[in-house]
Order: sequence, then structure tokens, then C-alpha cells
Amino acid sequence: MKKTFLVTIFFTILACQKKDNFEKTTIVKDEHSFSKPNHTVVKHLDLDIKIDFKSQSISGKASWQIDNKSKGNEILFDENKLNITKVTLGDEEKETKFELGEEVEFHGRPLHITIEPNTTKVNIYYNTTKDAVALQWLNPQQTADKKKPFLFSQGESIWSRTWIPCQDSPGIRFTYNAKITVPKDLMAVMSAVNPQQKNDTGIYTFKQDKAIPSYLMAIAVGDIEFKAIDDRTGVYAEPSLLNKAAWEFAYLGKMVSAAEKLYGPYRWGRYDVLVLPPSFPYGGMENPNLTFLTPGVIAGDRSLTSLLAHELGHSWSGNLVTNATWDDIWLNEGFTTYVEHRIGEAIFGVKEAKMQDALSRKVLLDNIVEFGNTNPDTRLKINTTGRNADDGLSDIPYEKGYDFLKVIEQAVGREKFDVFIKNYFDAHSFQSITTEDFVRYLNDNLIKKDKSLANKIKVEEWIYKPGLPSNITKVFSEDFNAIDNIQKNWRKTGVKGLALKIKSTNEKQHFIDYLPEDITPKEMAEIDTEFNFTKGGNFVIKRQWFVPAIRHHYTIAYPTIEQFMISTSRTGSLQTLYKEMVKTPEGKAWAKQIFEKAKSGYHLTTVQSIEGLLK
Repeated sequence: MKKTFLVTIFFTILACQKKDNFEKTTIVKDEHSFSKPNHTVVKHLDLDIKIDFKSQSISGKASWQIDNKSKGNEILFDENKLNITKVTLGDEEKETKFELGEEVEFHGRPLHITIEPNTTKVNIYYNTTKDAVALQWLNPQQTADKKKPFLFSQGESIWSRTWIPCQDSPGIRFTYNAKITVPKDLMAVMSAVNPQQKNDTGIYTFKQDKAIPSYLMAIAVGDIEFKAIDDRTGVYAEPSLLNKAAWEFAYLGKMVSAAEKLYGPYRWGRYDVLVLPPSFPYGGMENPNLTFLTPGVIAGDRSLTSLLAHELGHSWSGNLVTNATWDDIWLNEGFTTYVEHRIGEAIFGVKEAKMQDALSRKVLLDNIVEFGNTNPDTRLKINTTGRNADDGLSDIPYEKGYDFLKVIEQAVGREKFDVFIKNYFDAHSFQSITTEDFVRYLNDNLIKKDKSLANKIKVEEWIYKPGLPSNITKVFSEDFNAIDNIQKNWRKTGVKGLALKIKSTNEKQHFIDYLPEDITPKEMAEIDTEFNFTKGGNFVIKRQWFVPAIRHHYTIAYPTIEQFMISTSRTGSLQTLYKEMVKTPEGKAWAKQIFEKAKSGYHLTTVQSIEGLLK
């Protein structure tokens, strides 16, 4: 027993030393943050703020516990459009000097704060302004129930600095406690342990004891209610959406269990989802403990819940193991897309997984064509220096990253690759790593100087070169092959009865994606009569259908297209439609008209993106 105990102690110490060495070697310069974490870095945040819907502002104090590694006289924070009113040091609140540096486009300004060599706490008093990109303030008419106002945040990639002064880099992790004061008829939730019902005071407290990066700081305030799905999952939504959402997400608990079987225990306690109003700019955002979701995922038939699998997957890849810089975003999104597909296969079966693979491959190929095969932004490891960090958030890191991991799986076998990924998550849990850290780990723990295996995988080609490597896996779906045969014949046989053969969301997507290039408006109308794509259909089907409707001048759908583009703020989906519109002069004029009507309801990041397309 004693010998075993001593051996255990030895390996525990060795493991800790390895972890310390790893952490020391992976603090890299983040081009999108003014902070200097090698000198002075934040460790914990105590946030005390008040939400004011009249002025549409947040005001209060961010108290940061810091590690002054260099024993220097300054700490640097990131801020963007904040109003900093006072800075003090320590519990005794000794006032100190601060100044703002020059503004950099997208990045805001460095906040220089004078500290002392022994300073361990910095208190920053501030309020937000109407230019806070991360915050979306909604009046009652912009919500589902149209009775009370709503606020939500979206911090990814470098927007948390617009609502909290912070060291805004994915490579810097911290824990936090928060006290949030809101109007008494509303409830606050955060990326932390959350209340499940309103209180009488309007004061809510939160605790996140797992170290997270700043982009995962999140808040929402509104007329929100909660409904449990099982003992550790549930849904938050406005009252009118609550039961619909709970029904739609009935598989949530099963998804968490499926992910755990594959990749080890879920480490965040509860996993809940919050359904937001339509102006949310993404399908979902993986905020710890509480995924933020678009209402567009509520299709009424559980057909879009793969999005949930993706956001859940981030609880391992992204939140647990995080990209150290935004140039390494594929480590978050590529891994999570792989996890999403594996969860989907476990829950919905192999046939579903094959269809998802085929749909993903088409998205990747379309993106490569759009970017150009030699465009450096088609690499997995990209370079966004001097640019908006959001420029890296295309479909490339998702789909090319997924296909790279599929190549490794095929090369070593699924069983061996599953063990590798599980160990990878364990070895780097609650850490932020670079692409190079991953490559080292891959070489040390899987390839192991096996030249034959290295040649099969082609790591350098996948990560550091543009375009698609020659060893990409083949995708095959029997269900889609059947639809391909239908595509060849429907012009001869007519469209009547096709809706009985093409039923699922995946099948309808594939059918729409491969409509003939020379399809006429008359044929579009016949298909629309058969499937009711324009008026019916879920969010994804509408988005897919509206592309050929725009391209082939199917004017019957135009009013519905316009309403669709005004009623959602999902950036990727809107980009798809606006890109199709601007290909013709008349389409571009129409796009500008829609944008002027819609932009007041769009999230600011969506506005920035669409403005770039319309220039």
C-alpha cells in the first residue's frame, strides 16, 4: 500500500509539473488583445452591475483579482466604447490613475491602469454606451410575447470588452461571481449557475467556478421562465415559447449522456438552453451552463435539433479546451462539428449521420469555390492580424476541421481515435491551446513517428495549406442517392407525389440544393405547390429554398423572402441570401431596400457583416 501510495504521489507531482510547463509555454501573443498576460493577468472577476432599460445601459463595478507576475506598475485591459469613470485598488479602494490609448478599428482601446508591485485587486467603475456591439436591447415589440423588454449579450469573438472591461483574449481564463440588478418583473440569467424562477427583489447572484475565457461571459434579461427536461437539463424561454421549446428539446438529456459515453463526463454541472428573440445573430452560442439559441431551431418536428448537439459539443471542445487565439478557431469549431456528428449518429442513427456528412461536404465545397482554392483563409490555421477577428468565423473551420478529423479517424480506426480525443480533452481541460500545441500532442500520442501514418494523415497539408487535400474522405448517402434519381426524372414524370418520397428536412435540403440550373419560375411554382416550401417549411428549408427562388426570379416568393430577412438576424443565413441578391443590379437594389427596413432589428455584428456585402 505504501509503495503504491508513493508511486501515486510521484506521478501526481509529475502530472502537475507537466501541466505547469504546458501552461507556461502556451501563453502566446494574441493580436486581438491589448493585454500583456505574461506580465499581469486576471484570475477572477466579481461583477456588480445594474441593468437600465430606459437608458439602455449597464453600470457598475468590475473587480478583478490579478496576478502581477512581473511585479510591475501597470496592468492593461481591453475596452471598446465603454465609459470608465473611476479605478481603485484593493479592498480599501485606493483610487489610482488610468488612461486610454489610441483606438484601433474593431478592437477598441487599451486601458492602462497604474498598479503597485503587490496589487492583487483592481476595481473598475464603468457604464456601457449605445455603441456596445455585444449588447442587443429589444423593445417589447421585438420579443416573442411583445409585453416586456429584453437584453442579451454576444461576446464572441472580441465583443465582451464592449460590456465589461476585461483582458479579452480566448487564451486568458478566469472564474467569476456576479450580482445583477434588473427590473423586478424580469429575470436575469448568465453563463453560470442560474436561478429557475423570478424573485421579488430583481437582484440575482451568479457563480462560475470553472475558469472560462472572456468571450464566454454572457447575460440575458427578460420575461423568462424555466422548464426542466430532466434532472440536469432544461429550457429557459419567454412564456409563449416555453412548452414548445421543452417539447422540441426533449432529447437534450439523451444528448448529454451520449456525449459523455464518447468523451467523458460533462464537467459543468447543469446544461440548460435559453431560446432568445429572433435578433440573435447565430444559430446558437455555447455559453457555459446555458446555451443561447435562435428561435428558428423550433421547427415543431425536432428536425433541427442537430444544432443543439453542436452547442453541447462545445462543452468539451471550446469551453473545456479552447483556442488560444482566434487564428486557432478551427480547434473549437472543427472538433465541435466532429462531436456534433458523433452525437447525432448515436441518437439518430447511421443513415442520419451519412446525410449530415453529405450536407456538410457541400457546404465546404461551396465555401472553397467562393473563397478560391488558393485563398489563405481556406487554411485551418489562419491569420487575422490587422483584421476583425470575426473574419475567421466562416464555415471553413467548421467543415474543413471536421473533415480533417475524419481523415485521422479513418487512418487509425474509430476506436483508437475515440480514445485519443477523450485523452486530448482530459489532458488540456480548462486550458487554452494553439494549433501547434495540438499538432505536438497528435504527433506524440497518435502518429508517434510512424511515417506511413503521417503520410496518410497529411497534417501540414490540412492545417497550413489552402484548399482541399487529396486524401479527403468520400461521403455517401443511400437516401440522397435515391433523391438524385428523382432529380433526374421529375421533369418527365411530374412533381405530383414527390412530397411523399422526400420527407425529412435533410432530404428536402438535398433536393433543393440540386435543382437544375436551368429551372424555370413555372417549375419552381409547381414544386412549391407540391412541398409548400415558401409558406411552410422550417427555418433551414426556407433559407435553402429562397436561394434558387432569388436566382431564378421566382417572384411569387419575394414577399415571403423579404419578411424572412426582416424577421431574423442569423448572420450566416442572411449572408447567404444577400450574397445571392447582389449578383445582379436589380437584386442589389432590392437587397439595399430590405436592409434599410431590417437593420434596426439586426444585431450589430450582423449589420457590420451585411454592410460589407452591400458596398
